[in-house]
This record gives sequence, C-alpha cells and structure tokens, in this order.
Amino acid sequence: MDWDSALAAFAKYLAVERNYSPLTVEVYVRDVSALREHLRAKKGRDVALDRLSAIDVRGQLATLFGKNGPATLSRKLSSVRAFCRFLVKRGAIAGNPAAAIRGPKKPKGLPRALDRDDAGTLVEAPTRVGRTSHRTLSAEEETRHGMLRLRDQALLELLYSTGLRVSEACSLDTTDVDRDRYGVPMVIVRRGKGGKSRDVPLGGAADRALSAYLPARRSLGAADTALFVNAMGERLTPRSVQRMVKRWTIASGIAADATPHALRHSFATHLLDADVDLRSIQELLGHASLSSTQIYTKVSLDHLMKVYDDAHPRSKAKP
Repeated sequence: MDWDSALAAFAKYLAVERNYSPLTVEVYVRDVSALREHLRAKKGRDVALDRLSAIDVRGQLATLFGKNGPATLSRKLSSVRAFCRFLVKRGAIAGNPAAAIRGPKKPKGLPRALDRDDAGTLVEAPTRVGRTSHRTLSAEEETRHGMLRLRDQALLELLYSTGLRVSEACSLDTTDVDRDRYGVPMVIVRRGKGGKSRDVPLGGAADRALSAYLPARRSLGAADTALFVNAMGERLTPRSVQRMVKRWTIASGIAADATPHALRHSFATHLLDADVDLRSIQELLGHASLSSTQIYTKVSLDHLMKVYDDAHPRSKAKP
C-alpha cells in the first residue's frame, strides 16, 4: 500500500466506520499528510509505510516545537497514531511506530467565558451597533447588508442560547429547527462530535432572531437546505463564523476576546451559575464524559471567589 491509497482508505475508514464528521476527517488526513511531506523533504522521496519509524515521527514533532502549542502537537501525534493503528489493522505494517511516543503535557487551561453583560452586548450587536463603514451603499447593497445583520444576529443568539460547537451550527439545516416536537422550539443536532445527535432547547431570543432571519436567508439565494449561508447563498464555514464573531466583538466595544467557543463556554458557565445540574449541562453540550463538563465547576468557583473578594468588606481585611 502506497501513501496515496493509504490516505484515501484512511479517510474512508474515518468517515464510514468511525462516523467522523467531514471536518474531523480533513484534520486527520492533513496531519498525516504533513508527516509525509516532512519525510519527503528530508529524504527526497516517500518513505515506504512499512519503513516508517518512531524516529521519523519524533523528528517531525521536534520541528514543530515552538511553532505550535501543546494541544496542537498532541492532536498531530494522535492523528499519526490513528493512521498507524489503521495500517496495522489492514496488515500494511507490523507495528505502530507512534504508539510509544508521549505527547507534550497540556496545561489545564480553563474555558474563557464572557460575563452576562458582555455576552448580551455581543449577541445584540448586529441590531444595536451602527455601520462601521462610512462608504455610501446602493439600495441593493444596503438591503443585503441588512439581511446579513439578521443572519449574524440569529447565529450569535443561537450559539449563546444552545452552546453548540461552531461546526455543529454550520452543519444545521432549516429542517433542524423544530418548534413542534416537544411543544417548545428545539434545535436538532444531527452531526455532533463523534457522530452523536442530540436535541437542544432554543431560547426565546434565539427563536425570534431565527424567525426574522429566515426570510432574509431566502433572499440571499440559499441554494440548498443550509440554515446559515453567506452572501452568495452558500453554507457558512466555521472559519467564516470565527471572523464574524471577531468583527462584532470589536464593533460592540466589549473588552473580552470573544470567539464562537467562548459563547459555548459562556452558555455552560451561566447555566451552572443558575444552579443547573452538571448532568443536564453535559447532555446539552454533547459531552461524552461528565469529566469534560466538570471543568465548569472550577470556572464558576473562580467567578464566585472574585465576586466575594470584590464585594465583601472583610475579604481583604489586614490581620
């Protein structure tokens, strides 16, 4: 088996047998392809798959230190491990050369969550902040600009209201918003992480913003069932949403460095602050393990301690 056929078979295995999302498959294949290109540049040719060694894998990781953080390095190593496991399973190589390689230790970082005021300011920015450009727009451009504001408002409200991952929000179709299933508006996440589906309640503000956006979506010329589309009527990408959130963060004037994932963290943290139990938050976020959700207890405790230190007259009393 050569590299091209191995990568094609690996991608098919991840998509079909492991039920990974297209974005996840793309990341795995890109990480493994980077190893191939590194070895090709170093040795002037493709290294035969059955000659791939731990030294080859370590050598590539060594070139990435300083340019990538521990989380990125760990992910790249995990992709190569998965590829080698696949090759062993298919009988293409005898053993996994990446199995014994230890990844860098990842710091236990806490999620960045916006406070309630900043979250509210951000999600309302598309309808409250004036145009930042002073360029004169034609009537057609002004109309399209207004439609895109409605889309941005609906997307920001949905991210904060549901805690969806940005990839999940981009994957939504119009049929995934269901107002009748449980008698309340729901979002059906059919392509969650690991291929798992879940139903998430849609808050009133997000439901109203979506209702206002849907007529605009049709006017943008949406070609398929994608819920969120760009100005050309094509499905939005996670990268486009990241840029959109950054743009409205700056326009709204909040000090926080907001991202789509920060809105997800804010969703979970604010629910926990309101005494929602961890198991329910786990289900809403689509976490496979409760341990992934438990980090929010630390975030909430840090917030509580800051409130106490700022507010209580004896918190900083000298001995």
